[in-house]
Amino acid sequence: MRDFLIKRVLQAVGVVICISAITFFILNVVPGDPVRVMMGDMADEQTIEQVRHNMGLDRPVTEQYVNWFGNMVQGNFGTSYTQNKSVTVLMGTAFAVTAKLAGFAYLFALVFGLVVGVVSAVYHGKWVDRLLMALSIFGISAPAFWVAILVQIVFALNLKWFPLSGVKTAAAFVLPTIALGTRYAASIARVTRTSMMDVLNQDFMRTAEAKGLKTSAIILVHGLRNALIPIITIAGTQLGEIFTGSILIESVFAIPGMGKLLLDAINARDLPLIEGGVMYIAIICVVVYLVVDILYAVVDPRIRLGGEAAE
Repeated sequence: MRDFLIKRVLQAVGVVICISAITFFILNVVPGDPVRVMMGDMADEQTIEQVRHNMGLDRPVTEQYVNWFGNMVQGNFGTSYTQNKSVTVLMGTAFAVTAKLAGFAYLFALVFGLVVGVVSAVYHGKWVDRLLMALSIFGISAPAFWVAILVQIVFALNLKWFPLSGVKTAAAFVLPTIALGTRYAASIARVTRTSMMDVLNQDFMRTAEAKGLKTSAIILVHGLRNALIPIITIAGTQLGEIFTGSILIESVFAIPGMGKLLLDAINARDLPLIEGGVMYIAIICVVVYLVVDILYAVVDPRIRLGGEAAE
């Protein structure tokens, strides 16, 4: 297990380093001068050159990258060009909002997805199964922004049950959570149903039933536990997608999270803020996939043993 963990961690670190290099060099060769954007059209050339020198933007790109990467490892992503504040502080404030929204959406998706998937598998072929799967197809097919607008119209404007936008109260997170989590809940439900149906047909399930075990114990302990590998795959990857895919939902509901921060930075060509935002997305995805790999090994030891044996 130790060798398996070391290998996965080293791979994750290598991916982060590669992404940081690609991000930095691509952003620095894209046409456009961030200093001119900051200073405006009225600034003279001498002033622009002086500001560029003070910010270190006249140095070789490789030297800029080495300095930036060294600071990033220490948690310092530089200072925002447009807001003149630490990128780390700005991302920390925005991330707290995004993490709350993503956490609620993920919990919603996981609970509803597992419940719907298990119920559909148990009642396979009956009207309950057909109804739930029809709803899951709708959930997967409906774009998140359309669901967001729909719930805003119905529950905020017409019924006035929840706030239309903002995050001033806990109730303000309900509609964004539904809009963001619906598609992921539907995906988890379909994968759970398929995986559970495969397990329910196995001999050990009939043996557990013949022993007189409770139906709930058979389904949850023997069934769901042995169906976890595909579920972990979809649930793990979706955690990263929820964190990084909330940009559109944050825009619709005017939520001051990472999505709005990154969009504003892109529009203003605020390089330190863009680089920090991209690395935020990359690190979250890499960490999530690393955790998923570790969960694979915990749930099914054959995965880590097979990998080590192959080597």
